[in-house]
Amino acid sequence: MSNTNIKKVRTSDLELKDRLVSIQRVTKVTKGGRTFSFSAIVVVGNEDGVVGYGLGKASEVQSAIAKGVEDAKKNLVKIPVINGTIPHKQESRFSGSLVMIRPAAPGTGIIAGGAMRAVLESVGIKNVLAKSKGSSNPHNLVKATISALCELRDAHSIARLRGISMDKVFNG
Repeated sequence: MSNTNIKKVRTSDLELKDRLVSIQRVTKVTKGGRTFSFSAIVVVGNEDGVVGYGLGKASEVQSAIAKGVEDAKKNLVKIPVINGTIPHKQESRFSGSLVMIRPAAPGTGIIAGGAMRAVLESVGIKNVLAKSKGSSNPHNLVKATISALCELRDAHSIARLRGISMDKVFNG
């Protein structure tokens, strides 16, 4: 996510909902035997264009989820959502996961699976077509999806960037 148009968001006045994407039991092998703990990936969002993800690790499931939620609240970004969909199609890659998202007509719904669906629902996108290729690792899918969403630009930001009016953005 080394894009310049990433907008950080403050958590003070947001009503955030959290979604558990994945929870895994991990093992640390020590001299005295195996030590089990849990790793949780959590996505939080206000379903109105703000989303973030976090990773929590703890010896109990609830503690891992709580740590993941706190981490996610520190990494919130603003995403442009126009009429319940995204402004344009976008691809992004993170490690072995390739994510493709496209805008869809009203009534289509969220055509995505697993980790991608949790991220898109948390953003507040209602109609989108999404496809993932390569690795289906939830960590990489969440990061690739949020990276693709962060690269989206709406017409207002393009007009501001170019220093022209909204009319010239659409009419040349």
